[in-house]
Amino acid sequence: MQLLAAFSAIIAPFIFLVLLRMPAKRGMLYSAVIVILFAFTVWGLNIDILSASILQGSHRAITILFILFGAIVLLNTLKNTGAVDRINEGFRNISPDMRVQVVIVAFLFGSLIEGAAGFGTPAAVTGPLLVALGFTPLAAAATALIADSTAVSFGAVGTPIIVGLSNIEGAGIELFKDVGILITLMDLLVGTLIPFILVLVLTIAFGKKKGLSSAFSLLPWTLLVGASYTLSAALYAWLFGPEFVSILASITAMAIATLTAKKNIFIPKVVWQDALAKDFKAEEKKSDMSLVSAWSPYFIVVVLLLLTRIVTPIKQFAQNTIDLGWNNVLGIEGINSAWQVLYSPGAVLVLAAVISVFTQRSTFSSFTKASKESLNSVKGAALALIPTLALVQVFSNSGMNTSDLVSMPEYIALSMASTFGGVWPFVAPYLGILGAFITGSATVSTLTFAPIQYSVAIETGLNTNLILAQQVAGAAAGNMICVHNVVAALAVVGLVGKEGEVIRKTLAPALIYGLLVGIAATVLFLAL
Repeated sequence: MQLLAAFSAIIAPFIFLVLLRMPAKRGMLYSAVIVILFAFTVWGLNIDILSASILQGSHRAITILFILFGAIVLLNTLKNTGAVDRINEGFRNISPDMRVQVVIVAFLFGSLIEGAAGFGTPAAVTGPLLVALGFTPLAAAATALIADSTAVSFGAVGTPIIVGLSNIEGAGIELFKDVGILITLMDLLVGTLIPFILVLVLTIAFGKKKGLSSAFSLLPWTLLVGASYTLSAALYAWLFGPEFVSILASITAMAIATLTAKKNIFIPKVVWQDALAKDFKAEEKKSDMSLVSAWSPYFIVVVLLLLTRIVTPIKQFAQNTIDLGWNNVLGIEGINSAWQVLYSPGAVLVLAAVISVFTQRSTFSSFTKASKESLNSVKGAALALIPTLALVQVFSNSGMNTSDLVSMPEYIALSMASTFGGVWPFVAPYLGILGAFITGSATVSTLTFAPIQYSVAIETGLNTNLILAQQVAGAAAGNMICVHNVVAALAVVGLVGKEGEVIRKTLAPALIYGLLVGIAATVLFLAL
């Protein structure tokens, strides 16, 4: 019964969302009720802990909704100023091929946003951009989620490694740098293939012709782009440590991708546009706005995110000025929910939207109109996010029980370790994936499971740092299927309720990612 109770947080969402195809607002509500009942009856959580966990989850849902609002309001404001039309024109000048566009926007630009912000922000930003380029909303959401994977290992200025591994024995700069380098070495196989996997999913799942030829014709270019990212990431991890890997590698690869696409190097002559929305019409009129001006709000977003995370006085101001966090919910120590409003990517996105009105010489009504539209867009997401985060927090806080049991996440990890210890290099990434799927955070997944991964590595005589690297990389892959990321990605493209359909399209890439991490690590075990 304990095994069923612990795994209910995985099994219930899978049944309701994927198999029964329920919208998340119903499926996650039913899942949350099941997990809460198991937590009360089997795990021995009292009513106070359960109530505090549900409130903690609701508060966390509001912080995510704020980020979603920021992403949508920025895009809607740029639509009103005409910047989106100019951005689209710029992409068409690079390449009208949607396969090329999804790699540049979702993978490379998304990786840049991931390196600066994290918190699920990339899919919320790149998904609407892809829709503006003419992608069907479902294609935009699915590819944005798959693309936000490799860069997640390093997240916002190295957070998944620096914070995620902070509770490991010997944690420090040397450990973080070594694990970061090992991740990039594994990514020479895994990350290099992500652009091709993106194109494969786009062409097979959303193309008119279901064959493989449309994907394989772009294979040389996707491998060039993927290798540009992963090779430069390995160099930056070795030179500078984990903080700036995602940012610098994405900029490097973006320059190579843009140049080669513009020069038609490795680009097929036949332009692929099968994922184009039926009612989409490209703006024929040439925009008077410069491309730099059109993109400037996104440049502002990256700069502000970096300033608030790197420059100490600005970081302290952003963290301390407006703090709506909730500590010790219902008086229970350790149940907290942070919300430093100005430090949130949501605040940065809203500020960039306001600034864009002036830099692009528009009227303030561009922003106010966008704000009203955006508020309506996030309402549906709230109904799905609140039960999702309630489930997550009950699951995470289950160690606070009266039955003297370890928490549900630890129980799952220990069960997997006792069952699969002999083939742990192939299991370790999947533990990371499970953690991210349930908690919605690569960092929280690693914080939760890294000590167990470390213990298993010592007991089985495996390289501890490489097993930890597998945990981080696996947690990054879990980003593709994590329920609240899926809800967020669909909310910003106007498709709330299709969560199961998206997870069915992102599940296989996530599982393949975990397998490739296992293969890459096995090769490194033999080499080290």
